[in-house]
Amino acid sequence: MSSKDWIEKDYYAALGVDKSASSDEIKKAYRKLARESHPDHNPGDTGAEERFKTVSEAYAVLGDEKKRREYDEMRSLFGSGAFRRSARGAGQPGGMPFDVSDLFGGGAGGGDNRFSGGGFTDLFSSIFSGGGGAGGGPARPRGPARGRDVETEVALDFDDAVRGVTLPLTLRAPGVCDTCHGNGAKPGTQPVACPVCHGAGVTTRNQGSFSFSEPCRNCQGVGTIVEEKCPECHGTGGVTKTRTLNVRFPAGVADGQRIRLAGRGEPGERGGPAGDLFVQVKVRPDELFGRTGDDLTLTVPITYAEAVLGTDLRVPTLDGTVTLRVPPGTPSGRVLRARGKGVVRKDGRAGDLLVTLDVVVPAKVSDEARAALETFAAQTPPAAREHLDARVRRFS
Repeated sequence: MSSKDWIEKDYYAALGVDKSASSDEIKKAYRKLARESHPDHNPGDTGAEERFKTVSEAYAVLGDEKKRREYDEMRSLFGSGAFRRSARGAGQPGGMPFDVSDLFGGGAGGGDNRFSGGGFTDLFSSIFSGGGGAGGGPARPRGPARGRDVETEVALDFDDAVRGVTLPLTLRAPGVCDTCHGNGAKPGTQPVACPVCHGAGVTTRNQGSFSFSEPCRNCQGVGTIVEEKCPECHGTGGVTKTRTLNVRFPAGVADGQRIRLAGRGEPGERGGPAGDLFVQVKVRPDELFGRTGDDLTLTVPITYAEAVLGTDLRVPTLDGTVTLRVPPGTPSGRVLRARGKGVVRKDGRAGDLLVTLDVVVPAKVSDEARAALETFAAQTPPAAREHLDARVRRFS
C-alpha cells in the first residue's frame, strides 16, 4: 500500500461509511462487509475476493487512528482524490498535466516504498516545515538561543540540612569568553554579515514546483561569520571557566531535593538567556537522629525495670535536651512525642521528635538479680496466651 493509493482510493466509500464515522461504526461496517465477501463464503467468486481485499485494505487504514488522520490530511491536501490514474493531463486543475505517480516517483501500480503506509506526514513535513510555498512560511535565521541547564550534586551534613546553610559551590562549566564578550571576534573587530545568505541566516533553492528554505550552511544559520577569531575562545564565544557561587540551602532541605538557581547555567547563544543551575542535595546520615518528613526520629534503650516501674527520660534534641515521662508498664516499641522539636517548616512551625523506646533484656544477670526476678515472676500474673494455648492443644 503506497501513499499514491491513499490519494487515489476512497476508503470511506469502500466501507460505505461517512468521513465523520466513529471508530465503532467503521469497525461494524468492516465486519459486515468482510463476512459477506469472505472467500470461504464465496468459493470461486473472484469478484468477492477482490471486494474482501478492498475492505481489508480500507480498514487497515481507517481502523488505525494515526493512519486515518494522515490519510485524511493527504486527501484534503490533494483535493480528496481529484488526481486519478487517468490519461496524463485529463481532468487536471487548470488543464496542467499531472500524474500522482510523478510526485512519488513510481510507475503504474507502484510508488516509492519509502513513502508507503503512514509516511505521508514525515514526507510533507520535511518539504513544508519551514520551507517556502504551500504549508508554511520561510525558514527563519537562528535567533538567540537559551543556554543549557547544568546539574551538580552537593553533600550536606544532617544538621546543616535541618537548620539551613549557605555554602560556596565551585563549578567548572562553559561560560562567556571575557576577551570577546561572547561574539567570537578578535578584540577590535566585529563579526560581519555572511556573504552567502547576506545576513539572513537562511538560503532558498527551487526544486520543481517547490522552493525550500534552510539554515545557511556557511554561517550555521547565525547570519554572521567571524573573520578574525578571538585568540582565547577561537571564535566560539565561550570558554570553560571555574567559578564559585554562594548557594543558600533552606532549612529543612531533604535528601534528593533539587535546588534551582535561575540563570546560573550555561550562557545562551547569540545573546540568549543563560540556562539554570540545579543542585541535587545528598544528606549525610546522622549518628543519632533519623528523619521522616518534618519529624525527627530517635531510638532510646531503657531497662526492664524502667519499663515496668516507669521513669523520667532525658533525651537530646538538635538544640538541647528534653525530658519525657515513661509511664509504668511501657512495652518495648512505644513511641513518645516531643512536640515542636523536629524540622522547622517553611511557615515557621516545626515537626516533632519521635522517640521509640527499646526495652533491653540483659544476656546475663547475677545470682541476686535472678532470685529477685524469680520472686517477681511468682507474684505476677502470667502473660495472656490462652488463644495460643488453645491452638497448641489441637496438635497435642
